Amino acid sequence: MRVISGSARGKALLSVPGDTTRPILDRVKKPLFDILRPTIEGTIWLDLFAGSGGVGIEALSEGAGHCTFVDLEPKAVTTIKKNLEDTALSERAEVYNSDAFQFLRRARRTYDYIYVAPPQYKGLWNEAMMNIAERTHLLSPQARVIIQIDPKEYEELSLNTLQKIEERKYGKTLLVFWSKKEL
Repeated sequence: MRVISGSARGKALLSVPGDTTRPILDRVKKPLFDILRPTIEGTIWLDLFAGSGGVGIEALSEGAGHCTFVDLEPKAVTTIKKNLEDTALSERAEVYNSDAFQFLRRARRTYDYIYVAPPQYKGLWNEAMMNIAERTHLLSPQARVIIQIDPKEYEELSLNTLQKIEERKYGKTLLVFWSKKEL
């Protein structure tokens, strides 16, 4: 696992020890950031269920202004902090050892991107989307929420404040993009 582009390009990233996380594969990360690259500069990110921090670190490397990383697993938090140090991106990041849903309930910052990659097959992505939809103050007007799940987990969601705008499948990974509904 490595940073694919930007200021930290080519830097290796540590994986979280054990099998509690599933890092994003380069064959998914590269097309994701090819899509997002034109809009990343200066944006504010939230990397929920952050694991090793690969997505948020990639965003910072490509010019995001700030990223907040949230993971419940202490080993993941330690790994994120080490990866941020190794890529010299710590100054534009905050790392929280917290339950994602508790974090969302307390969060006050507004984000341009929220990346959600929860443990698989537990329905956590649905719960995360419902929590985010209830807290639109967390989303800037142009915000995007991106879900990373196994395609088998996907089910249509009807949310009052968010709308699905696109989905992309890369092998056993599905990325679903959401934006705020225009009211």
